[in-house]
Amino acid sequence: MSTSMAVDAPKPPKLNLDEFISTALSSTPTELHPFLDSFQTLYNRKLWHQLTLKLFEFFDHPLSKPFRVDVFERFVRDFESRVNQLRLVDMGVKVAKEIDNPQTHLTFLTSLLSRIDAEKSEEAYVLLLATIAHAKLLYGDLEGTKTDMDTAWKTLDSLSGVDSSVNAAYYGVAADYYKAKAEYAPYYRNSLLYLACVDPATDMSPEERVLRAHDLGISAFLGDTIYNFGELLMHPILDALDNTQHDWIKKLLFTFNEGNIGKFEALAPLFPQEPILQENYPFLRQKICLMALIELVFQRNANDRTMSFQTIAEETRLPLDEVEHLIMKALSLKLIRGSLDQVDQKAQITWVQPRVLSREQIGQLASRLGEWIDKLSMVEQRIAPEVVVSG
Repeated sequence: MSTSMAVDAPKPPKLNLDEFISTALSSTPTELHPFLDSFQTLYNRKLWHQLTLKLFEFFDHPLSKPFRVDVFERFVRDFESRVNQLRLVDMGVKVAKEIDNPQTHLTFLTSLLSRIDAEKSEEAYVLLLATIAHAKLLYGDLEGTKTDMDTAWKTLDSLSGVDSSVNAAYYGVAADYYKAKAEYAPYYRNSLLYLACVDPATDMSPEERVLRAHDLGISAFLGDTIYNFGELLMHPILDALDNTQHDWIKKLLFTFNEGNIGKFEALAPLFPQEPILQENYPFLRQKICLMALIELVFQRNANDRTMSFQTIAEETRLPLDEVEHLIMKALSLKLIRGSLDQVDQKAQITWVQPRVLSREQIGQLASRLGEWIDKLSMVEQRIAPEVVVSG
């Protein structure tokens, strides 16, 4: 796909405005006639911005569904170069949803792409390319989806101050692509970025919110690089799981974040409800042990992070001879830094991965900070008289 406007884009048939309006008036419900009258007036006065706004109103009207493609192809195409290109693509994306035939749908979108100047209208280009990638994904063309995603990202990555609808289109298709590929960590990352670009309360249906929260939960459990659920736990999307058959997934997310093996074992009998969790039980068991280790380190003061293998075994409910492997796994995943003393069977932890904290963890941190301030105060009181005397 060329990054400049294609010179061979087919030109639309010459618009005969009076004939177009007359035909449209005779074939549309009377509720739509005020829109058509406005189209004629605004077109004749060359008020392209106002005409664009009126067209959006028309395309949003439920009764306009059967007529959207025709209005776009026969009317909008005549003056499309005069309107804001991002708004034009917004319109085209909305209209394309009325085309059921996969090939016709893709042809409509790719034809519009050929008429967008990728260098002058970068946001419009990315939005349309991401939409095309999503259409290809729905039609089973994963390779084509990835190619278009990569092309869109090259432009998107160089832009600043991008319209949220453009980001949403890209991260939305990226998340869906990685879901189709069962790549959990990239799905998790792109799905959270998608949610940052939309308002779930208004832009998603209740069913979509439940599905998104469910999929994020599953990907958090199964992502082999995801050991901090804080960003997801604080996101309102999780509330969609309350009082549903999946509400235990929300409980399990909090259980992992706390590294609470007792609660994990209590919830394990529900895993058969999600066969993929049941199939991956050994991995999940190791993951909760790693989370328990992280939490154990986090709970300790920085000067008290040398722990015996015995302490770690008790906290993670692992046999003593498996503790060393667990610590080495945590070190290799860069969840912690430190050293092992195999002779004395101790681990000295010097650093733990930064985390997005839950409210409870923030409370614990505040409590420890308070204790530290109290200790500083006591030291100050002890040395103050000496400072005065020596002064």
